[in-house]
Amino acid sequence: MNDRLSLGPDSARQLATTTKTTPQMRGITPRYVLRALPWVDVDSGVYRVNRRRTFILGDDRISTYHEDGAHHVIAEDLRELPFLREADEALLTEFAGAFTQVEFQPGQVLADEGGAADRLWVLAVGRAEKRATGRYGEDALLDVLGDGQFFCADSWARCQPLPFAVKALTSGIALTAPRSALDALAERDPGLRAALDAYAAGGTPTPGSEVPVDLSGGHTGEVDLPGTYVEYEDAPREYHMSLAQTVLRVHTRVSDLYNEPMDQTRVQAGLTVQALRERQESLILNHPEFGLFNNVAPGQRVQTRTGAPTPDDLDELLSRVWKQPGYFLAHPKAIAAFGRECTRRGVPPVIDTRFGSPLLTWRGVPLLPSDKVRFTGGGPAGAGVTEIMLMRVGEAEQGVIGLRPSGVPDEVEPGLSMRNMGTDRKAITSYLLTAYFNAAVLVEDAVAVLQNVEVSKFHDYA
Repeated sequence: MNDRLSLGPDSARQLATTTKTTPQMRGITPRYVLRALPWVDVDSGVYRVNRRRTFILGDDRISTYHEDGAHHVIAEDLRELPFLREADEALLTEFAGAFTQVEFQPGQVLADEGGAADRLWVLAVGRAEKRATGRYGEDALLDVLGDGQFFCADSWARCQPLPFAVKALTSGIALTAPRSALDALAERDPGLRAALDAYAAGGTPTPGSEVPVDLSGGHTGEVDLPGTYVEYEDAPREYHMSLAQTVLRVHTRVSDLYNEPMDQTRVQAGLTVQALRERQESLILNHPEFGLFNNVAPGQRVQTRTGAPTPDDLDELLSRVWKQPGYFLAHPKAIAAFGRECTRRGVPPVIDTRFGSPLLTWRGVPLLPSDKVRFTGGGPAGAGVTEIMLMRVGEAEQGVIGLRPSGVPDEVEPGLSMRNMGTDRKAITSYLLTAYFNAAVLVEDAVAVLQNVEVSKFHDYA
């Protein structure tokens, strides 16, 4: 027996028109990097960055690898030492074999100020700080060293006392090589001996410094003025268009019969374009050749002192990109960790609205969140570690810029084309979607990065 007095909702829905959303996609992010970068249209597909000539610059790291239960130096990376830059491969391999492994604990002194620099130290794992006695006898922090960094090649090569002390901040592993190993190689290799002698005499310029322009200033009278010119790089870097690309397939039956109220092809293309733009931002940050995180000069890399990102750490970044800093860029977890450190110190960051969203700022510089910033760990394996970048943007400011072609066939968005590839014998229409792009750092001091940022530190305010 049916006691219902009116039409039920289940039956009524058979005659109702459903209000629908367009397909939603969790992977869409604000993509602040693509929005923050000024974009330069490239006519020829190639963008050349002409720079004033600089002295040879490496990455200021000696990489290591783990094998057979021990850490070893990668021989080719020993070219980071100026006097080994022209050494042959066999010599580097032999020298790499002279390194021995040393384990250290937090607070352990690895080297004493004024002590003999009889060993070259390479940090394989861990952090340590360089400290020296200040002008008035105070203890001064000079730098924090991290994985791959080494000390003190200058004193070691010149047989001079160490100008600073080094103390471990964490537990870790270092590789050390005695000065006697270098001397033995130099006795057999005249080229190495000459390079060492030139380095000891101060004839090796600081890596990364620009070739000087001879000038005279503050003089009086009729003095002989120096003649000069500005040297350019012989082989300036060229940025070619990279791409993100895919083929979208839509069956004609779907596009013909199920095209109302939403155009199926347009919806499919829209979601695919979103995925391409997400990949574009990821490559701009992390591509091994042109990714911004892989194009930071050695002097622009900063190590956290305590692991968690502190106001002091971000201030240090600002000291590296002090000419018109534009944006910090960080993983959302790193921004949360920075917020916790600010709360603990009683200096909450100011909130500012940029790109239509409220964003944390530090010293007036916004912190842009991106889930594409490199992040490792964070699970059962251990605490999460990431990086925070600070960049200056704009072509006129000699900063970071985005690159895209000035126009491509079948363009649907700037630098992005959608080309109909025809319909096959299975009635499937294919569309080639391509996003062309790149990014360039015009001058080395346009970017700096804070490395080894730990995001798992919380505070008990009880």
